[in-house]
Amino acid sequence: MANSNEKYVGEWRPHRPRGAIMAHYTSPGPKYMLPGSTGHPEHDIRKTRYPAYSFGARTKIIDGEASPGPIYKLEKYLTRHGADGTPVYSLYPKLEPLRKFNVPGPGTYSPEKVGPQARHQAPIYTLHDRTKLAKSSHSPGSAAYMLPTVNGPKAIGRRSLPAYTMVGRRSIGSFTHDLNKSPGPAQYQVTTPDIYKNQNPLYSLTGRNHAPLGGSVAPGPGQHRPERVRLSRRIAPKYSFGIRHSQYTAPLFV
Repeated sequence: MANSNEKYVGEWRPHRPRGAIMAHYTSPGPKYMLPGSTGHPEHDIRKTRYPAYSFGARTKIIDGEASPGPIYKLEKYLTRHGADGTPVYSLYPKLEPLRKFNVPGPGTYSPEKVGPQARHQAPIYTLHDRTKLAKSSHSPGSAAYMLPTVNGPKAIGRRSLPAYTMVGRRSIGSFTHDLNKSPGPAQYQVTTPDIYKNQNPLYSLTGRNHAPLGGSVAPGPGQHRPERVRLSRRIAPKYSFGIRHSQYTAPLFV
């Protein structure tokens, strides 16, 4: 029996959960919203969606009548159910008489003249001379085929020993080689240093394309006034006084 002085804290005690608890996982939590079950757009596909109706805007009132009016001409034999059923007659031109029946009769055919294809008969063979298109046979004869050799390194199905060959004496590099015919040191040109080093700038002097004239029209050094150039430095403002004119002076016409 428990001590009567202890406080009663209830019947719950810590225990292992029966199922998965979201607190045990590092998920973002209730971040994702479930689709709604009301409205027409973005409706929950797991639930039934009823038809949605909308009220349209008021249309523009049409002024006056827009029908074409009584412009259609109805025939007198037409009713609301269609034609009244009265027979209608029409006159057409007279047709040409039909031609005679020109199909051949039974006496036109001669079955006895059909030939051998109309009855059973034994096969018939004919002998004919050779045509000009026939050519002589080009297939190889029995002598065209040879048995493989059993000697040398190319033997098939047999073990072959190593084969050696002797070549002729070479004229280059042998003791009979004439070294006097080889090029000497003077045959090779000195390589320009500009090929394997940094190349310096090259300058060239060309001739004058036209003969100089005596009466040159080019300006001389005295024609230039560098003291009048004001674009490269600041200058003080300059003012000028005009000439007084009378308003009664007549204009000068030349």
